[in-house]
Amino acid sequence: MAERTQGAARSKATQGAARTKATQGAARTAGLARHLRLVPLPRRRSPAEAKRLARRDLALLAGSAGALTVVGLVMVLSAGSVSAAQGYGGNSFWYFQRQVVYAVVGVGAAVVVARLSPRIWKHLGVWILGGATVLMVIAARPTSGTSLYGASRWIDLGPVTIQPSEFAKLGLVAVAATILTNKWSKLDEPMQLLMPLGPIVLLVGLLGIAQRDLGTTLILCGLVLVMLFAAGIRLRYLLFAAGAGALGAMVLIVGETYRRTRFFDAWLNPWADRQGNGYQLIQGLIAIGSGGWLGTGLGTSRAKWDFLPNAHSDFIYAVIGEELGLLGALAVLVAFGVLIYAGVRIAMHASGTFERLLAAGVIGWIGLQAIVNMGAVTGLLPITGVPLPLVSFGGTALVVTLVGVGMLASVARDAATPVAGRGSAPRR
Repeated sequence: MAERTQGAARSKATQGAARTKATQGAARTAGLARHLRLVPLPRRRSPAEAKRLARRDLALLAGSAGALTVVGLVMVLSAGSVSAAQGYGGNSFWYFQRQVVYAVVGVGAAVVVARLSPRIWKHLGVWILGGATVLMVIAARPTSGTSLYGASRWIDLGPVTIQPSEFAKLGLVAVAATILTNKWSKLDEPMQLLMPLGPIVLLVGLLGIAQRDLGTTLILCGLVLVMLFAAGIRLRYLLFAAGAGALGAMVLIVGETYRRTRFFDAWLNPWADRQGNGYQLIQGLIAIGSGGWLGTGLGTSRAKWDFLPNAHSDFIYAVIGEELGLLGALAVLVAFGVLIYAGVRIAMHASGTFERLLAAGVIGWIGLQAIVNMGAVTGLLPITGVPLPLVSFGGTALVVTLVGVGMLASVARDAATPVAGRGSAPRR
């Protein structure tokens, strides 16, 4: 009798343990589905299917990024010819020649990065972000950094000038992807989500503010929000973070005279001071409006003749609209749309959680920066001094952005090599 009782007790205990394991497994599955609810769950794919998807993703990525880079080279030659001739001894090709060198270096770096395993960024990210942080401190100091238009965000190294905040974007994407992957099962807990990602973003953001570069600071914070969104963070956490960021941005805008002037006068009411605060935006709108449907013709811009400041850098999209018309401007917009679409596809087809978040961060960074720049040029957003990715003149920005494209390509290539058992759950 005692033996039967003990056997029944053991049987109940075994059934209870089985039910507990099943409940835990269901909870883990539910958590996984919640975190990845924005995109399809990873599944097993045949090698042929994986290669087919990767080839399509890589074709979209290479085609759009290559087209934007070529357009950028052509437009830097056109938009920068006058200012280059005036500032560099009559050499109207000066900006173009340097941009070609930067493009060659960037494409070479992208090819190398594309052949690396994306998981190498788990180890490189912290070193890149740490080095960029130190360089941002150096750039922010008036005695060691180089100031232009009120911002101190460059370091002059003689033959080249580097912008450390561009490297910070690259490092922050890799570090944020690593942290979110390591804390994947604890993303429902606010403190686990906040530490150590919150202090890292805060530090980088404060350094951006110290450089008087609010635009880049918003891009850095925005790309992290995109990654949190891709990770499936609860909506109330995202709304709180976005609201806190918007409130902080408004405080910074109102608290500095030049930002307040740029926001309220140069953006909201540029016509009140046509020759002062509103001059650049008005000249940009005149350039775009002058282009009509088909443009005035390549190389025939009037705005670049000392009417439009930064015609070859921050406001190059206005010259595109003038010389290539509405159709040319829309073609550039479509190219960015294809690039973003390719990045989203690569993130969806990624082989693991880290790779997925890495791709989401890179495409979030490039997409947000493109939106901010084109929005500023067309008057839809305030002017922030953010260049147009792959198109505007700028060595550090072009090289680092092409490295980001190489990271996306490495994620796509990695997904083309399915591993047995990978499809049941995302690899970390």
